[in-house]
Amino acid sequence: MSQNLCPSPTLGKEDWDPDVVTRMIILAPGAHVSEQEIVSEMHMLDFPLTIKNTCYGAMVSGKKEDVFKALKEIRKLDEYHIFTKDRGFAPGDPRRCRGQRFGPREGYHQMEDEYRILGDVADALSQRRDVEVEEKKPIKVEEFKSILDEID
Repeated sequence: MSQNLCPSPTLGKEDWDPDVVTRMIILAPGAHVSEQEIVSEMHMLDFPLTIKNTCYGAMVSGKKEDVFKALKEIRKLDEYHIFTKDRGFAPGDPRRCRGQRFGPREGYHQMEDEYRILGDVADALSQRRDVEVEEKKPIKVEEFKSILDEID
């Protein structure tokens, strides 16, 4: 198992290309599409992308321009319940693949916590309303001193 703690994978040309990005697509609770629908729709866009179905949505990797065009199209399926975030490693990268690591990858538990609030974020986005925030101003020094005098 020690070989999995500090793997040194042979990285391909794409792994070193600064124009290649990987994004995680995370479906919020209450989404009106499934992970499989997201993946199928991305394949039908016919961009040169690597797409992987995951338990939380999908993962997509490719040239930055193609990835963001695809994400823009995918969001049209359910604009308030589809979220994305950057992932520093391509799908299947042995440094992060749980199949190679014998357990959850680093960051999985953080994403699990983020997922718990995505339903509320989706509701807030879909039911926008104006709010007024009252700016609190610091109290004057004299008033603070009088409060302290009252306490003594």
